[in-house]
Amino acid sequence: MSATEEGQDGGESSHRAEAFLEILGRVQPGDAEAELSSCGIGPTAEVAEQVLRSGVCYSRPKSAVRFFIWAGRSVKHTGYARNLLVDILGKAGMFQPMWDAVRSMLQDGGGHITVATFASIFSSYCAGGNLKEAVKAFDVMERYGVKPDAAALNSLLSAMCRGREAGRAQAAHDMFERVKGSVAPDGDTFGILLEAWEKEGNAQRAVSTFGEMVLRVGWSASYMPAYDALLSTLLGGDQFGEALKFLQVMRSKGCLPGLKFFARAIDLVVRKRDYANALAIWQMMVSDAGLVPNLPMYNAMIDLYSNTYNSILEGLIKQRKVREAEAFLAEMSKNEQLPSATNCAAVISMFSKEFNPPAAIDVWRCIVEHHITPADDSARELIVGFAEVEKYADEMFDMRIELPQSTIDNMKRTCDKAGKRHTSPARAACVNRVTGTMAQEASWEMEINGSSLSVLCCLSSWTA
Repeated sequence: MSATEEGQDGGESSHRAEAFLEILGRVQPGDAEAELSSCGIGPTAEVAEQVLRSGVCYSRPKSAVRFFIWAGRSVKHTGYARNLLVDILGKAGMFQPMWDAVRSMLQDGGGHITVATFASIFSSYCAGGNLKEAVKAFDVMERYGVKPDAAALNSLLSAMCRGREAGRAQAAHDMFERVKGSVAPDGDTFGILLEAWEKEGNAQRAVSTFGEMVLRVGWSASYMPAYDALLSTLLGGDQFGEALKFLQVMRSKGCLPGLKFFARAIDLVVRKRDYANALAIWQMMVSDAGLVPNLPMYNAMIDLYSNTYNSILEGLIKQRKVREAEAFLAEMSKNEQLPSATNCAAVISMFSKEFNPPAAIDVWRCIVEHHITPADDSARELIVGFAEVEKYADEMFDMRIELPQSTIDNMKRTCDKAGKRHTSPARAACVNRVTGTMAQEASWEMEINGSSLSVLCCLSSWTA
């Protein structure tokens, strides 16, 4: 069949399915067969599957049964269609008709009853809270030609643990204990149980189950969900130390958890400001597990590093380590770490008092460039730092040093913007050391509230 013919056939099937669904959604179940027969369109096995897996059939199960019976008179239903009907009836809580459909499948032969059939039955019973009936269904599987195996057991345990009601994990564990001698569990079996203990926050039972898992199925990187569940349960139970111990054992076995655990662990260590463990866990996740962190994890680590850098900077400021603070700020800039607004103001004040205006201005430029807010305190400290040198103005005049009028005018405007009206034009000068002669003119520019402020310094250096 050509691609064109296949496309036409697919389109025809879709149109037929839409026509049948329109009828099923419009008429009462008792009138469905007559309406379908009078529409002049015949079913196919493929169309029957399309109709049965639709939302219309799941919302109108009695109409779905009528359609199934009507279509079955013209075509032989596939195993998939038969299992869809079982699922529809189970989801609707119509358990007697559901079992009738299963028995009909058995009588017709063809091997259509599979583990998937019973997985649907388990899910339907457990969704309604009827765990005992789900267990009974597991016990009668062999009567319908299906041997209970790990896949069937896992389907049952998963369905039992899916609800939020307390006690489901224990019920699943009891079932596991009853059948583990006849049905060999696999890694997924233990993963399901461990996730159930995690949901209920039972760290003690999780550790016990994990111990049995290692004894029965050993270690494998494919058991990642189980490792995730155990470690997450320990974290949730405030047993971070135990979680780290298990993590190291897993690492030694080449079996690491997934992103679920690492995301939770990173969040925990960041909130605790545990820099050492945060770095160790991060490196294990990226280097050993080969996982790609998500954006919240990156942001959390950036926040932790930023706070760590700022804590160190704060200590240097308190100890008045001027040179060390300047060098550390350069290191922060290199590593794209920003000082906090509080540290900016404090370090500007320190640099000003220790007569290091270039360093103070560098901090201000960082504030402006990266929009570090609030900047009010930093701005005030910067202006105050320059105002401290006005005491040198009298010496200038005693030495009969004449400043250009433009310099004086610029500094007047500076003082006005800072909210300080100065009457002495000498206050416009920023001085370090007064020498006998004029050395070199330097120009510094900084932005305050979007304005440009030029500070002209007529001397070459600063001193105490």
